[in-house]
Order: sequence, then structure tokens, then C-alpha cells
Amino acid sequence: MSETGLHRIDAGALGARTLRYYDFLMAAFVAILLLSNLIGAAKLATLGGFTFGAGILFFPLGYVLGDVLTEVYGYARARRCVWVGFAAMLFMAIMSWVVVALPPADGWPDQKAYEAVFGSTWRIVFASVCAFWAGEFANSFVLAKMKLWTQGRHLWMRTIGSTVVGQGVDSLLFYPLAFYGNWTDAQVLTVMVTNWAMKVGWEAILTPVTYAVVAFVKRREGLDIYDEATDFTPFRTSLQ
Repeated sequence: MSETGLHRIDAGALGARTLRYYDFLMAAFVAILLLSNLIGAAKLATLGGFTFGAGILFFPLGYVLGDVLTEVYGYARARRCVWVGFAAMLFMAIMSWVVVALPPADGWPDQKAYEAVFGSTWRIVFASVCAFWAGEFANSFVLAKMKLWTQGRHLWMRTIGSTVVGQGVDSLLFYPLAFYGNWTDAQVLTVMVTNWAMKVGWEAILTPVTYAVVAFVKRREGLDIYDEATDFTPFRTSLQ
């Protein structure tokens, strides 16, 4: 047991042990992911002369929760959350396509508005799903490895460093996949770099929140989990 009263344990030793807050954090992670893509993605906002996609205000919260899940419960349990989020995004995309494609009833006037909000092109949906999957796994992998390298010290360095990599992978995939050929190369590069910088900055601002949530959940669980023997492949959902 450490001086903080937490038991240091390898992630694989947890087995099927009941964890108090894991399910709640997974549900919050998936909810933020879906809502930031469903509600925020379709609106451009201007604040202080700067124009941005409204979803950028909330999407980084998913990375904060991803950091909390990896830091508190280890890479394998965070990996399971990423796969749940991936499946939820696919279902949301399919459901949106089906509902938008259904013929509107006579006299219902809102089909055009519905298409504008929920009718994302297949290319943007594909880019979003791929970028989320790769970015979240990169974020979780870097955070788990940095925890081993630092022996659990400097949480701020791990959360910001993993976000730099994770959001970098996300942006490098999403913007070219979604907009290359429709936007100029300069536009793709500018938006990609700007949004990456904003997301990383937002993560840095939220560092005190991350510290508070991590400390609370670790204290309640009584565990400090390290991925010393974890299989880091993303292509599985087991807890080893």
C-alpha cells in the first residue's frame, strides 16, 4: 500500500472485481461522445471574432474522461469503453441515415431542417468514426505507458502529453478524410492545426478537474492500477 492509502496493482490482477464507478464513467464517456457529435457538430459559432464548430466545447470532455478511465482503471478497461463508444457512433450514424431517408408525412414541414442537422455525408461520418477510434486508442496508450515511465508521478504531464498525441491523431485523420478535395490544402491545414491547438488547450485548462476526479475515484476504489503486463493491442475487448 502506498502512502496515499491506495493499493498499487497490475491491471490484470483485477479480474472480475466489482468497481464502483467504472460503469458510470463509461456511460458518461459514451454520452458525451454521442451528444458532442449529434448536437455540436452541425453548428458553427462565432465568439470574440473567432469561428469554430460548437462541438469543440464539449468533445474534449470525452478525452478528459478517457484519461480518467485509463489512469484509474487501466488501458484494458479504457479500451472496452472505446469499443463501446465506437459501436454507439456506428449505430447513431446508421439510425440518422435511416430516419433522414424515411419519406416525410404529408404536411410535415421540417424535412429540410432535419436533413441539415442530421444528414451528414457518409464521408464525414466515416472520417469521424475512424478519427475517434484511432485518437482515443492513441491517447489511452500514451497515458498508460507514461504512467509506467513516470511511476505514477506528474499526472498533468501524462494527461496533456497523451492529449497532444491523441488529438493530433484524431485531427490528422478527420480533416483530410472529411474535407480534402472540397477545401483547399491551406484550409484543411489551418482548421486542422487550429482545432488541435484548441482541444489541447481546453484539456490543459481542465487539468484541475481531471486531478479532482482521478483523486476522488481512486480514493473511493482504493486502487492505483498500472498496465505492467497488459496486452496493448486495440483489437480485443478482454480485460487482460
